[in-house]
Amino acid sequence: MRILGIDPGYAIVGYGIIEQIGNRFRVIDYGSIQTKAGLPPVERLQIIYNELRNIIYTHKPECMAIEELFFNNNSKTAIMVAQARGVLLLGAANEGLEIYEYTPLQVKQAVTGYGRADKQQVQQMTKALLGLDKVPKPDDTADALAIAICHAHTGGKNAYWQ
Repeated sequence: MRILGIDPGYAIVGYGIIEQIGNRFRVIDYGSIQTKAGLPPVERLQIIYNELRNIIYTHKPECMAIEELFFNNNSKTAIMVAQARGVLLLGAANEGLEIYEYTPLQVKQAVTGYGRADKQQVQQMTKALLGLDKVPKPDDTADALAIAICHAHTGGKNAYWQ
């Protein structure tokens, strides 16, 4: 199964594509979609949408796993990230992908076995599980790979859209 993991954001969207073969993983690709501050919001959302579609066309994942949003004190930031997440969900749905969502706690539990693991523990386990030489940067990319691993470990129990 080919899984697209997404760490949603407005300035940086992390993505990671892994292939699950039995109980092993193969990294297909990872990186980030970045939008520049100062661009009109609609243009930034359009960049996210178009880049996601390019990733899907190029790598042909079967499903997308995306992290649920958690709200912080900055409501403007939360709204912008929520809009970007909506664009990501729409893009994946328009391409016919099954969509699954996971909380940060579920991702930590699935990757490290401990729901309260810190970011470095998750990154190191992601690196180890995928046989990478170093932790992917930016952090959003490593997070996206961890979300893909989470989906592989849970077997799609958290269907958001099918």
